[in-house]
Amino acid sequence: MLSSRRIYWPALSLLGPGCVQEVGEEVLKLGLKKALVVSDEVLEKIGIVEKVTDILNQSKIEFAVFTDVKPNPTTQNVNDGLATFQREQCDFIISIGGGSPQDAAKAIGILYTNGGDIVSYEGVGKSKNKSVPIIAINTTAGTASEVTINYVITDEFRKIKMVMVDPNSLAIIAVNDPELMIGKPASLTAATGMDALTHAIEAYVTKGAFELTDVLAYRAIEFIASSLEAAVLDGQNIEARSGMAWGSYVAGLSFSNCGLGIVHSMAHQLGSEYDMPHGVANAILLPFVMEFNLDACPAKFARIAKALGKDTDHAETEYEAAGLALEAVLELSAKLGIPKLSETSYNPDDINKLAEQAMRDVCTGGNPKATTLEDIKAIYTKAYMA
Repeated sequence: MLSSRRIYWPALSLLGPGCVQEVGEEVLKLGLKKALVVSDEVLEKIGIVEKVTDILNQSKIEFAVFTDVKPNPTTQNVNDGLATFQREQCDFIISIGGGSPQDAAKAIGILYTNGGDIVSYEGVGKSKNKSVPIIAINTTAGTASEVTINYVITDEFRKIKMVMVDPNSLAIIAVNDPELMIGKPASLTAATGMDALTHAIEAYVTKGAFELTDVLAYRAIEFIASSLEAAVLDGQNIEARSGMAWGSYVAGLSFSNCGLGIVHSMAHQLGSEYDMPHGVANAILLPFVMEFNLDACPAKFARIAKALGKDTDHAETEYEAAGLALEAVLELSAKLGIPKLSETSYNPDDINKLAEQAMRDVCTGGNPKATTLEDIKAIYTKAYMA
């Protein structure tokens, strides 16, 4: 008998080349008046923000622009964005970007309707009221924050990433237009793509996985396996960009409803301590966590190997087939030029602090294998020594 489930995803999703053009029409249908456009300086500089504001102008929709979001958004970013929202008398948010603008927008929306300090919302379901309406326009195939109930904000004073899991933060419209992803640097495409793959793999094996999330996560792995390398090699490849947009989106729908694991717990600490891009941190740690988890659910890892294109039919044992998933991820990481942990600003002297914080991270409980502080330290060390 199937268990009862609570499923979250946006009321409307727009996907495919050119779909961003429909945003103005959808805003008018909702009767919204003035948007706070939340993005970052890079997307403003390369003209992505203007593409969206041109659409708003064509539909005669008022807006104000806030583009001070950092790659790892901080509490100060959130407070500054909220002040702009209030000063400009906005009634909804349009977020443009990858995970950073999307997460900042969620935090701004939650603070406006609930009040207080964003630090108070760390954890699961801490807000009482729904966010202001958010239309989330994604520009990278990675975090999938546009479709999830999760957001992450860096507390720059404690130097930790705060993970919020909150249905009240869910966007009302998610937009994935691969035309907005064209031309992004290969290194960014690789890192965000591996972030999406991490979401799919962790969602597939997490303790919270169930029938629907399994279907979504597995299909996401297939999308990413067939599209990521091509998108990195040719940033203008609209077919590969479309495949990655779908892969990231579907992975987001999966993990938002079942959780993640210690790849994310450990990666969050690298982001908060060293300002390491989230996708890079996930990509570095993914194979080492997979190796740790293999014996917890070998059947699932064997299926992951198949989704990644490995021939599992000739494996002598299920565990051997599971090991092919690890092999596939290591091969893909090498092709994409993912750095080693030793090539980053990681300092092994920080391992105790990082491991202790990772153990307290909300994602740790979803890991398929029971995890101790010493396990976390051992994985950091193995990744550093590789």
